Amino acid sequence: MKYFILLALAVLVSALPEKRATPLGIDVSSYQPNVDWTTVKNNGISFVYIKATEGTSYISPSFSSQYTGATNAGLIRGGYHFAHPDLSSGATQANYFLAHGGGWSADGITLPGALDIEYNPSGSECYSQTASSMVSWIKSFSDTYETATGRYPIIYTTTDWWTTCTGNSAAFGTTNPLWIAIYSTSVGTLPAGWQYETFWQYADTGPNPGDADLFNGDAAGLSRMALGY
Repeated sequence: MKYFILLALAVLVSALPEKRATPLGIDVSSYQPNVDWTTVKNNGISFVYIKATEGTSYISPSFSSQYTGATNAGLIRGGYHFAHPDLSSGATQANYFLAHGGGWSADGITLPGALDIEYNPSGSECYSQTASSMVSWIKSFSDTYETATGRYPIIYTTTDWWTTCTGNSAAFGTTNPLWIAIYSTSVGTLPAGWQYETFWQYADTGPNPGDADLFNGDAAGLSRMALGY
């Protein structure tokens, strides 16, 4: 997620955007190795996404302790994978993610794994993929994850990147919940195929560690998301 933050030049806001339903959430990675989860919980945070893997050679050294800490604090939590479509297939990376913290179970406290597909931190914006090959890569990851867990992964992206690198594909709007990143007071135009966002990363600053997120619904809806309903 920090790669996106370093590249984004939009105006950032630390206050909550337009009034809307809770729950509030955060997402963290090894950039936040020592999270006080009790304080986070007391600050009104209900859920967290935690970086687990990247490509097929990186496992976050903070993932295990962050995941355990979030669980012990009573947060609903899930893992995310930072995609590198230039390094290996979608299926290969999905299996790597699944093997290192990205799984899902219907225990009521685990969110489906998320695919962080966005700006390349170290090369061409679209990882040297054509729009059609990028869509195929995402589908390979998504289908592999769904076969293993029964759930399609959340897709984290920006409308700008999605439009540029997938040709604004509408192929995933009916299967994969959207986690949109836009630092503003509203989500604006969503990528094609999605009528609404499920999660919204709206800021990279605030009273809690990591980035600030909102779930588009209420606490019961978040629980249903974790349960798979």
